[in-house]
Amino acid sequence: MTDPSAARQPTGADTLAMVRFELSWQSDHAAHCDCWVEPDLDLSRTDLPASLAADLLDQSLDHCRSRMGGRCEVQRRDVTDWVPAYREDRLLELDPAQFNRRMLAGRLIHPRVGRFYPKGILTGVEGIAATDRSPMRVAALDASRLRAELNHPLAGKALTLGARIEAITDRDPHAGHSALAGARTNAPTEAPANTLAARITADGPGMQARWRDQPTDFFSDRAFDRQDPRPDAGFYAKARLVHHLDQSARAELSALFGRLLPPGARILDLMTSWDSHLPDSLQPAAVTGLGLNAAELAANAALDARVVHDLNRDPTLPFDDSAFDAALCTVSVEYLVKPLEVFRELARVLRPGGLFVVTVSDRWFPPKAVRVWREIHPFERAGLVLEYFLRSGRFADLNTWSLRGLPRPADDKYAGRVALSDPLHALWGRRSGADGS
Repeated sequence: MTDPSAARQPTGADTLAMVRFELSWQSDHAAHCDCWVEPDLDLSRTDLPASLAADLLDQSLDHCRSRMGGRCEVQRRDVTDWVPAYREDRLLELDPAQFNRRMLAGRLIHPRVGRFYPKGILTGVEGIAATDRSPMRVAALDASRLRAELNHPLAGKALTLGARIEAITDRDPHAGHSALAGARTNAPTEAPANTLAARITADGPGMQARWRDQPTDFFSDRAFDRQDPRPDAGFYAKARLVHHLDQSARAELSALFGRLLPPGARILDLMTSWDSHLPDSLQPAAVTGLGLNAAELAANAALDARVVHDLNRDPTLPFDDSAFDAALCTVSVEYLVKPLEVFRELARVLRPGGLFVVTVSDRWFPPKAVRVWREIHPFERAGLVLEYFLRSGRFADLNTWSLRGLPRPADDKYAGRVALSDPLHALWGRRSGADGS
């Protein structure tokens, strides 16, 4: 997608477009935006709602840059019917013995309230086979009953979809239609597995929210044990000047920080290393980095101050109250063994209204990641971090954001083995109350 003429070429029957879709919805405690990228979309044959597809046709990137601030966006459309409507008869009352606790590779699994499991873990339920891996949620549990929520995680939510063209290329006349395209229809009530609707809504969106405002039990089963329980100072004694995200994901992360962080802010970069991923245009007042390796911190040119501190040994932050306007924790929250204490401390050192942004992906050091992190779905990990925000009792104006589907950069070390860029999940909130309470 490097041909300069692509900027002037309009979308149409002879082109393919890279389109970013943004699915927005609201839960009891947070606003959510889940993004999906289609790299080679045939807009003349896509299964988008016809009105949305029509708005994306006959657009050029030059037009977008001159008229729309560089973004080819279309008006949001209601796509609530992309998932089946909520049905009360899909909330089943079962005997707890119908939960096959040894279904997953013979490992003993205890059902926990609010958590997701493959539907096939249930036995004796009509229409559910042992091979069914679609998600089921435990809505309630006691000694005599288990309530199994079989509805789609987004069922009952009002869903809106926005779209943005990011690149346009000529279609190969010998390649036929894109494998991602289908006959254009209005949005389906039941989305088959290979429709655009399914790719945007399936395999995660909705799983990051609580069920009916009920706290999710992420904290049982020695959730914060680690494979390597030894003090972190030894594990992190050797500097690791490596990236933990591919180039595309890092660029997205930097752009997100540019959108969220105010200019001239005093920023705390928590559990940081040699790169804070801040955009060059941000111009903060000062950036303080807290991490475990002095050499990594010294290599981080974005930092004005550097503090070596082990939060798992002592979650108390060595800073004054209201010392910062914003704080970041980038692909590191999975290592915290006392997350609620750390989140409360973050609220203390932020000014009222100060922003805390947590970002996660799917790469980490397995020996040091907490047990619950290793065992749950990627979108449940976002739900776990959201639970930290909520249970800390110190944050308001909560948001979650996810991005999947970007092509992996051609020069990435995993190119050829992994098709897609590293996924990103971000969660943020603002310190609430004059005293953080």
